[in-house]
Amino acid sequence: MKIQTRQLSLSILLAMSLSACYASTKQDAKTPPPPREEALDELKLQAAAPMPGRKVKSEAYANKPATTGLVRDRDAAPEANIRQAGEGFNTEQYDKIDENPFLEALKNPLSTFSIDVDTASYSNLRRFIQNGKLPPADAVRIEEMVNYFDYNYPEPKGEHPFSLITELSTCPWNSKHKLLHVGLQAKRLNLKQTPPNNLVFLLDVSGSMEDENKLPLLKKSLRLLIDELREEDTVSITVYAGAAGLVLPPTSGAKKEVIIDALEKLQAGGSTAGSAGIKLAYETARKHFKKEGNNRVILATDGDFNVGPSSDGELTRLIEEKRKQGIYLTVLGFGMGNYKDSKMEKLADTGNGNYAYIDSLLEAKKVLVQELGGTLLTLAKDVKLQLEFNPTKVSSYRLIGYENRLLRAEDFDNDAKDAGELGAGHSVTALYELVPASEGKSNSQNLRYQETQIKNSAQFSDELLNLKLRYKRPNQEKSELITRPVKDTALALNQTSDDFRFSAAVAGFGLVLRNSAYKGDWSLADSQKLASGAKGEDQHGYRKDFLSLLSQAQKLQTKND
Repeated sequence: MKIQTRQLSLSILLAMSLSACYASTKQDAKTPPPPREEALDELKLQAAAPMPGRKVKSEAYANKPATTGLVRDRDAAPEANIRQAGEGFNTEQYDKIDENPFLEALKNPLSTFSIDVDTASYSNLRRFIQNGKLPPADAVRIEEMVNYFDYNYPEPKGEHPFSLITELSTCPWNSKHKLLHVGLQAKRLNLKQTPPNNLVFLLDVSGSMEDENKLPLLKKSLRLLIDELREEDTVSITVYAGAAGLVLPPTSGAKKEVIIDALEKLQAGGSTAGSAGIKLAYETARKHFKKEGNNRVILATDGDFNVGPSSDGELTRLIEEKRKQGIYLTVLGFGMGNYKDSKMEKLADTGNGNYAYIDSLLEAKKVLVQELGGTLLTLAKDVKLQLEFNPTKVSSYRLIGYENRLLRAEDFDNDAKDAGELGAGHSVTALYELVPASEGKSNSQNLRYQETQIKNSAQFSDELLNLKLRYKRPNQEKSELITRPVKDTALALNQTSDDFRFSAAVAGFGLVLRNSAYKGDWSLADSQKLASGAKGEDQHGYRKDFLSLLSQAQKLQTKND
């Protein structure tokens, strides 16, 4: 009996101890983070604070060594989970990128791709570096890095809503090759010149958005946009967590206090039914459609749709259907740790929109104030480029970046094929590395049943390539064609424009971060040197900040070597 009594007493004590531990843990978990105020006039370019580590269910996974250095495992499965040193379980997802190879001009004379105005990759990798880590290779999309920056391209003249420029010089990371720079500049408009806006904010208020660099930063960011709205603009706010709901019906941009009040009342909690929220947002936009206006859903989220029928296929089909009805999509990414880059990029591409990652209030100002026209107003849709290389001048070529924007040659003339959009004031830059015919060796053989000989014509003897561009105006379904031959006239690298050298420095930075097979001996220090002499006017200081980021990356590289 004494033994039984002692066992019972021990059981009671054990239960009381466990209960106390649980209560203490629960109380700590509810302790709110200290408030953080951030004045707009004291903006600083810095990444949001790292998210606290989460408890890992799998101890075996938790004890794996973290990936360090610039070399990344590119054979990992697509959308692989990324875990950085010093963090808990990390479920960030990035699609696997297989770099574009060199293609022989005689066998593959046509290079066809869709433009891309997304910039998320640059601000996301900046977040990694400023938090003391180098980004995973698949988070580095070089075209988005290059397109993050402003370029001094000429304003468009004539009938087309954009200008087109090319520049040719020696390739900085391989002196035997050439680098071709292609630039597009859309007409710049201020908000007063744009048609009325029908904007539907679709905001993720699920539990995963409670961190300071998510919903709190989201609110501050959208307040910047709200301050720019006019009386003729309308804003609706829809949210999604465990369920979707309409928080604010369409409200005039003149009623800023009403809009801000509805925004500030939002709190994070619950799981994420993303598909239901997207359906509600599009339905709200459709009901209040402005026939001669700009109709757009602005999705702000970490992309972690984890409840409900939210497969990429279902969501993209819905967004594609609404795109055809004239309702476009802008995606703003927030946060870290569970960030779903791969999903958000697909949604924006499908929705005739753009995708930006907001890592600071300064980045929000760039996207939602300084580039507001491009963020909201599309001037040209389904913009495609096709370059035909002259094999007497070019042995082989490689498009740098745009791996997920490649099109088949026949897609260029197919107006039913979707492509990227160009917003007001946006610029697009594409870089090609070229192997001159004098340097390359052709692997083509004389074939019995088809012609493989190069056409020697004095008419085209000085042409490097023929550049073609197709685009549609926003309310049209038939494309317009621009054709422009490009002469084989190369400048010495030190005689090129600041834009040429700076874009090359950014691309070189991306090659090193990806540990590209095509970077040669190029280093971060080489990018630093090239960019330092190509800052140009740098009105907003973005190029100066790039140089600072390069310095930080070099320190991390040295630390990890």
